[in-house]
Amino acid sequence: MKTPIRFTALALSLLLGSGAALAADLKIGVSMSQFDDTYLTNVREYMDKHAKSYPKGDGVQLQFEDARADVVKQLSQVENFISQKVDAIIVNPVDTASTARISKSAIEAGIPLVYVNRRPDQKDLPKGVAAVTSDDEEAGRLQMQYIADKLGGKGKIVILLGDLANNSTTNRTKGIKEVLAKYPGIKIEQEQTGIWLRDRGMTLVNDWLTQGREFNAVLANNDEMAIGAAMALKSAGTKPGSVLIAGVDGTPDGLNAISKGEMTVSVFQDAKGQGVGSLEAARKMARHETIEQNIVIPFKLITPDNVKDFK
Repeated sequence: MKTPIRFTALALSLLLGSGAALAADLKIGVSMSQFDDTYLTNVREYMDKHAKSYPKGDGVQLQFEDARADVVKQLSQVENFISQKVDAIIVNPVDTASTARISKSAIEAGIPLVYVNRRPDQKDLPKGVAAVTSDDEEAGRLQMQYIADKLGGKGKIVILLGDLANNSTTNRTKGIKEVLAKYPGIKIEQEQTGIWLRDRGMTLVNDWLTQGREFNAVLANNDEMAIGAAMALKSAGTKPGSVLIAGVDGTPDGLNAISKGEMTVSVFQDAKGQGVGSLEAARKMARHETIEQNIVIPFKLITPDNVKDFK
């Protein structure tokens, strides 16, 4: 009698063991281009919060890494995830033109890869790779159209560009210029990169004011540079609202600046939509479920009239 009982117990333990293995949490490696970017911090926090919401035994363990705006470091992080045999990888690329090696490494390892916030420059993504992004050209069109209407189709503007290695910068600016093509009475006075940073935006606008340049509006590729522009104008004694300021992202600081009248308008980029969307995509791909390869999270215009709806 003892032998079959032992055998049954062993079989049961093996069965339970295999069940536990099947119910094990998925391991997902996440490489963010830089942790100290305000908007990307929000994306990361929403991702982390959503990962903790899954039921026990059906969860996700996230391993976050900061690429510190270094392409080589980011590739190394991805290769490290591969060596750890993670179930999926999420990447917010440092340079959207330098993602081919990241994609190649993940595909060769048979590990699903999801790009978030910034889509690779290549037109068609390879099989096993997805992207959760927003249409950056639309962001540029929305902010510029609002400012063009406020200016009555006449005036001078300056453009604060993001990181030039980033297609978000290229496409948001392209959207701005698409609208400008309809308004020959609006001229670009200056156009320089503030690499997404508040202090760089402030320095550039301060320099232009010191040089005696005149402009009626600031079009910034993100809220941080727009806030920096507002700070420079305030320091120079410019009457709030006399120079229109447009941003992109709808960060908490950006929303507060609109509420206070320091910024004119922003375009809401859904950090929660991107963070949760990329995690869900990676999770489904790891489980061999079919997903849409290009997931687009829509932008929304934020004005003083509706800013309260975004808080």
